[in-house]
Amino acid sequence: MSHYYETDNNLRSDKHFVTYTYKGNVLKYNADNGVFSKDRVDFGTNVLLNALPDIKDNASVLDVGCGYGVIGLALAKANKKTNVLMVDVNERAINLVKENIKLNKCDNAEVLLSDLYCNVKGSFDYIISNPPIRAGKNIVHGVVSDGYNYLNPGGRIFVVIQKKQGAPSMEKKMEEVYGNVETIDKKNGYFVLSSVKK
Repeated sequence: MSHYYETDNNLRSDKHFVTYTYKGNVLKYNADNGVFSKDRVDFGTNVLLNALPDIKDNASVLDVGCGYGVIGLALAKANKKTNVLMVDVNERAINLVKENIKLNKCDNAEVLLSDLYCNVKGSFDYIISNPPIRAGKNIVHGVVSDGYNYLNPGGRIFVVIQKKQGAPSMEKKMEEVYGNVETIDKKNGYFVLSSVKK
């Protein structure tokens, strides 16, 4: 069985469009089998995006585990003076993001094949993630613990996670790594957690 957090070249392709409106911008995404939430923008992603504070002009944003690019491209489109980098371990997702950058005319966005942060260079003002829960706790907690080294001082990390899928242990992890954590929104069991790199 294939998982969205892996590349499965044997999986039959069934490309189709998903649309999503964020801050008045209608975005159109190519999606396909073998990527996360292929039929629609999932509830947790929507809660996360709508909970985010305004992104500063000229900020740098990293979307970890970007899938076909929902979060990164929504932010790039709404914040044209922001630079957005999206990373994922799934090659099919990466190829879709490349198409979706062109489709949505997001010149301020790019994408990189990377297992979490392994191919990421530099540091960022924001790290944003709807982490791949099914990939296991080590990967999910790795998003926040490894992310510390990729945030600028004063930078913020945001993650969304369901209570039943580990929000309390994620909260504890973020407190442990960053020395602070806050719940900036919760809806239907989804928690949007944020920490600041002091």
